[in-house]
Amino acid sequence: MSDSNTTDFTNPSTFILLGIPGLEKAYIWISIPFCAMYTIAVLGNFTILFIVKREPRLHGPMFYFLCMLAITDLVMSTSTIPKMLSIFWFNSREISFTACLTQMYFVHSFSGMESGILVAMAFDRYVAICNPLRHSNILTNSVVVKIGLAMVLRSGIVTLPYPFLARQWPYCRTNIIPHFYCGHMAVVKLACADIRISSYYGLFDLLSVIGMDVFFITVSYTQILRAIFRLPTTDARLTTFGTCISHVCAILALYVPDFFSSLMYRFGHNVPLQFLVLFDSVYQLVPPMLHPIIYGVRTKQIRGRLLQLFTHGET
Repeated sequence: MSDSNTTDFTNPSTFILLGIPGLEKAYIWISIPFCAMYTIAVLGNFTILFIVKREPRLHGPMFYFLCMLAITDLVMSTSTIPKMLSIFWFNSREISFTACLTQMYFVHSFSGMESGILVAMAFDRYVAICNPLRHSNILTNSVVVKIGLAMVLRSGIVTLPYPFLARQWPYCRTNIIPHFYCGHMAVVKLACADIRISSYYGLFDLLSVIGMDVFFITVSYTQILRAIFRLPTTDARLTTFGTCISHVCAILALYVPDFFSSLMYRFGHNVPLQFLVLFDSVYQLVPPMLHPIIYGVRTKQIRGRLLQLFTHGET
């Protein structure tokens, strides 16, 4: 394995992932909570998929969207965390150029898909609260499938320029990435060329995809709150808004770390590198871990099925 940072190459055969620079002596201790969170994320999301598949009463739009979210969380976290743990445990830092670009594509595309699925879930809540009598007619199974395909295509197409842009730059200074995965900006910053087009496209992606999704979610919840405040009693308002709590928590778990991570990588020039990388790891781990916990605790049907499995076994 070569750690040289002065090699002349245009497209390196491998990159070297440093993990979390400056914290190498603490890798074993850092790996313990990271491994625990990843295990919880995998088990939790597979549990959601299993319960929805085996329980006919959960075969509805909200739970189909929840399954899409679980699959997205599994793919996104598995794209980065196993490699990070291999760096911590086995010092396995090499990643091929092609694998690096593939990882980049999966991380950014599934991040966009996750955001789109939260928009779809917001639309489901809007229809369920503002047009409850038409919910089953509006969100049919075919419509849910079309929404899911639209989210996949949108994110897949918008993210496609990332690896192509990264591949075209010459990398003549270093192949060492001070991170635990191949993020778009972490890779292109190594290029010895003017990478403004990559940076601008990243901002365009952030504003057009995430910004648009946040706008649609805001519009949906504005309408939802208007409908809730028109309800006659406080109990009815609280009960109705309670059906949205899980979704609101899922939104915060995704967008808050994503927003601050994107801003710090572009504008946080005085922020210590190890803090940036640690914060990015929060974005990779916390939403996939929290989403099944949030929905498992807050959703009565899933909570009831879980209790049934643990207390009486599968029926």
